[in-house]
Amino acid sequence: MPLGRRVSKDVAEPYEADQRLAAEYEDRLAAAGDAERALRDAQSADAPLPELRVLTLAFDRAMTAALAAAEASERVAMGPRVYAADTQDAKTRRAAEIAYRKAKARPAVRPWTDEVDRLRTAREAHRLSFKTVPSALG
Repeated sequence: MPLGRRVSKDVAEPYEADQRLAAEYEDRLAAAGDAERALRDAQSADAPLPELRVLTLAFDRAMTAALAAAEASERVAMGPRVYAADTQDAKTRRAAEIAYRKAKARPAVRPWTDEVDRLRTAREAHRLSFKTVPSALG
């Protein structure tokens, strides 16, 4: 018999999915670094615009993947109490929201919160600096 709190199946599945995604964080961050390096090398070599566009989009996708893994790591550090399924009652969902806000203040979660903020800021700075979506005029 396992010790500790039991969690419902509605909560256990997304928690386990986040654990798997969090385990990929280092690899995804390294892939984002490689994509950025390739983009910067192409920029310094005055690569043609179509090639830069492909590298820009690849870097954006890699940053988004790294951000998703960091967010999953943050939720895993918070614990299963912060998860709530849409099928659960309002009281349970509200308890999960409160647990989420309380967990954000814990010292074990703070480094992940800072990392999520750092990655989100870097991704948005990249999106503002480079065209990642096609414009209406071409």
